[in-house]
Amino acid sequence: MVKILKLLIILTLLLFGENNATKQENNISASLLQQNAKQLAKLRESLIKLNKQEPVDNEWTKTYDAYIQHKELLDTQKKINQKIKKLKNRKKLSKEQKKELKRLQNELKIITDKINLIKNFEKEPFKALIAPPPLNNKPEVKNPFALINALSYIKEIKNQKEKYESRYKELEKTVTALQDRAFILRQIVELNRSELDKKHLKYLENEIKELLTIKDIFKTTKEVYEKKFEEVNAALDRDIKRELEKVVYIGVVALIFLGIFVFLKFLTAKYLAEKDSYYTVNKIINISFITIILLILLFAYLENVNYLITILGFASAGIAIAMKDWFMSLMGWFVIVLGGAIHVGDRVKFSKDGKEFVGDVVDISLLRITIQEDVTLTTYMVNRRAGRIIFVPNNYIFTEMIANYSHSGLKTVWDGIDFFVTFDSNIDKAQKIAKDVAKKYSKGYTELTRKQLNKLRSKYQLKNTNVEPRIFSFIEGFGMKISVWYLTNSYATLTLRSTISQEIIERINQESDIEIAYPTQSIYLDKNIPKPIELQSGKNG
Repeated sequence: MVKILKLLIILTLLLFGENNATKQENNISASLLQQNAKQLAKLRESLIKLNKQEPVDNEWTKTYDAYIQHKELLDTQKKINQKIKKLKNRKKLSKEQKKELKRLQNELKIITDKINLIKNFEKEPFKALIAPPPLNNKPEVKNPFALINALSYIKEIKNQKEKYESRYKELEKTVTALQDRAFILRQIVELNRSELDKKHLKYLENEIKELLTIKDIFKTTKEVYEKKFEEVNAALDRDIKRELEKVVYIGVVALIFLGIFVFLKFLTAKYLAEKDSYYTVNKIINISFITIILLILLFAYLENVNYLITILGFASAGIAIAMKDWFMSLMGWFVIVLGGAIHVGDRVKFSKDGKEFVGDVVDISLLRITIQEDVTLTTYMVNRRAGRIIFVPNNYIFTEMIANYSHSGLKTVWDGIDFFVTFDSNIDKAQKIAKDVAKKYSKGYTELTRKQLNKLRSKYQLKNTNVEPRIFSFIEGFGMKISVWYLTNSYATLTLRSTISQEIIERINQESDIEIAYPTQSIYLDKNIPKPIELQSGKNG
């Protein structure tokens, strides 16, 4: 009995001890759960905070999401195709199976459309993001204008490089941010063992793994691109420096020639300003300076002279055919300048289609001669117009007649005045009066012409060098025609002609034995004059 009591007491003690142990274990478990809950809350709060502070919604994560979505859609498409194939292989389909087949076909169409929308992400989805900017279109710096293009290109590739490096930094930052999230999410999974969190963690770890691989590729690509960039940039810097040196060299040479040009212009203005050759010399200096500058630029920037010669050969042939008149005018300009037949300041006469134009040459350009029409005997007797600016193409010297009134320093021309006296006038006295008056007013021009003709003997074979006034008499229908010729200023013939004409008339009017003749007609008014025999006979008949 005592043993039984002892056994009961022992059992009671054992039971009481087990209950206390269970209570203690429960208390510990509750405490651990409470701590886990707090830790989970903290971790989730950290994750939310991290998402707010460092969002990873950028082109890298979006590209990866699209890539995964494309793969999932392909898998889904494959499964649906298998189901459709399985249903179609059945010999007979029930009503529900037909509905299922139609539903699967509609779903397949939707998925196929989605796949087509993001088909660019099927292979190498990050290729466009890690591809370096192109550096193949490097401009050639061969002239000053290309400097602007080269500087603009350098600025452009530097901006592209900065964007490319910025994209790499963004990838690094994205990978770091995703790793921070994975670290927190890994702790959450260890605490709650949630399948959803596990799935999320697996997706995140795969994304990090993929982006790390892309990062390594990107880094290698970036290093290659940076080396190529430095090569292109250095090459452009060398080209720009070389071109600037060439521009400076050409500028110095041009300045030297400009100094020579200004000095020659100064000498021309100082020693030739009052001479007729001033304009020609001045124009030759201008054309020579422009030609030299053009040749300097041409040979400085032309790499193949033979190519230029070939081009000029074809161009000349084309110009000669298509622009014959312009080409002939250019040839005419060379003939005028080198031949010396016409100079600026000369008084000339051009004949064209029966019309005559007399004036002073004011300019000789590459294509035409510019003439200012003056009041001359031609304008007085023929045109009745003066003061016009006349443009004569240079090629006219090959086809039309040109008269130069002041060639080779000659300043005088022969001019003649005609008048009539009656047959019974003193012809010798009339001739003497005309010759004396002409000699009186043309004496200065006579001496000037004699000197000028003596200078021309070395250039031309001159046979008739008589410079004294000349007088001629001719029988005309109503009197004797007296023609007096004298030398006068090429630029003022009408003035002297008017003076001599006036004095000749005044001197003749003073002579009683000289009368001016002019066309006359006799009219008889006497009634007693017998009529012609032919008329009388006709009346009687």
